[in-house]
Amino acid sequence: MRVIGIDPGTTTTGWGIVESNGQTLRHVANGCIRTQTGESLPNRLGKIFAELTRIIVEHQPQQAIVEEIFVSQNVQSALKLGHARGVAIAAANHQGLPIHEYTALQVKKSVVGYGHADKQQMQEMVRILLCMSKSAPQDAADALGVAICHLNHLPNHLLRASVSAPAGASA
Repeated sequence: MRVIGIDPGTTTTGWGIVESNGQTLRHVANGCIRTQTGESLPNRLGKIFAELTRIIVEHQPQQAIVEEIFVSQNVQSALKLGHARGVAIAAANHQGLPIHEYTALQVKKSVVGYGHADKQQMQEMVRILLCMSKSAPQDAADALGVAICHLNHLPNHLLRASVSAPAGASA
């Protein structure tokens, strides 16, 4: 099973591709899509859509996992984040991927074992779980964490079935 985890943001959208065979996790690729704060919001969202589409086509994940929005006190920030999240979901949907969502609390609990882990703890645990020589950038590490969380929640028999399914078949 190969999945893409997405940590949406209008300035930086993190992404990470992780594979699992039911026994082990393997890091495939990760990165950040960065936009210029001076650009119009539609141009920034267009760049995020185009880049995520390119990444999905290049790496051929079977599912997309998107982090849910955490709304604090700044409604404007939450609204902009919602736009980026919607574009990420649209890009994955446009490529025919099933989409799953997890909260930051669920991701942290699944990856670190503690729902209130800080960013550095997440980065380090992602690095360890994926046997990476160095930590991914923070937003990419968060996206990899989203992918790991989903793979941890899938029953092993579903992972094995998707790995052995012929190309074009869905598990």
